[in-house]
Amino acid sequence: MSAGSAILAAARCPGAALLRLRRGVPAAAPLRIPALGAGPGYRRIAMAAAADSGAPAPADPLPKGADSFFRTVISNMEKVYLNRNPTAKTILELIRSYDGDHICYDHLAFRTFGVNGYGINSLADFFIDFGYLPREELRFPAKKLRAIWFSPPTNDGYTGTGVYGPLPRIFISELLVDQLSAQSQEIIHKYIKTSGKGNKHAVVASISGELTWEKPIYSDFQVLSRESEYAAWTLVNGYALNHATIATHCLESDIRSINRFNKFVEDNGFKLNSEGGILKDNCISGT
Repeated sequence: MSAGSAILAAARCPGAALLRLRRGVPAAAPLRIPALGAGPGYRRIAMAAAADSGAPAPADPLPKGADSFFRTVISNMEKVYLNRNPTAKTILELIRSYDGDHICYDHLAFRTFGVNGYGINSLADFFIDFGYLPREELRFPAKKLRAIWFSPPTNDGYTGTGVYGPLPRIFISELLVDQLSAQSQEIIHKYIKTSGKGNKHAVVASISGELTWEKPIYSDFQVLSRESEYAAWTLVNGYALNHATIATHCLESDIRSINRFNKFVEDNGFKLNSEGGILKDNCISGT
């Protein structure tokens, strides 16, 4: 599949279309979130998991100022993503021209290196500070990945669409670097060492589209890509938004049906991801 082909897939929620420019990863069975390490961010996630005796109630709505600030942040993350993925931007424009401005996101996903504080928690604290709750840990052994998805605070009073509509779920994954080959580990550690304390400013990196480490050289990218597409992508893109999903049930025309949505995309000349089947059975179906 070419790098420029748009990939969309259905998810298990009433309807969610995955809009991204890469292959997916088969979903793993959800696990309860364990304690991930030391430090305030790790403890907050572990405590939230321990208190989960089912599906915890959403956090209270954000105060007006906090809500506005948070949406501005994720809007800037979205802008970086769409600027780098013109095919995704084109599909969103096609949807708006056909259905009107009714797009809302099901979830936004981020990738990280699970080493030296650059993993899940380097981004998670920001979302937790704005009312998000950790729900489940997912594991993808074949890809050497671990991930946690976070549910948004109550946000019933939204009036807009996209990032200004219902707040999306957040999906943050990390590559288990210590399970890679010695050569790949050496490359990743080499760049992490040039980052200083960049992991403490992951959100700034995400909204600016900048790396916190040195710009990688192509030969290092090639080495990583032979072992892990995830590692190579993260080395080049850092904390940038990796993919976004559209909740098709929020649409108001006939393409709210996931099958009709898929046909709409194909009829407009875009290729759907067939890996694992066009229709996926899990909203968090890949990383």
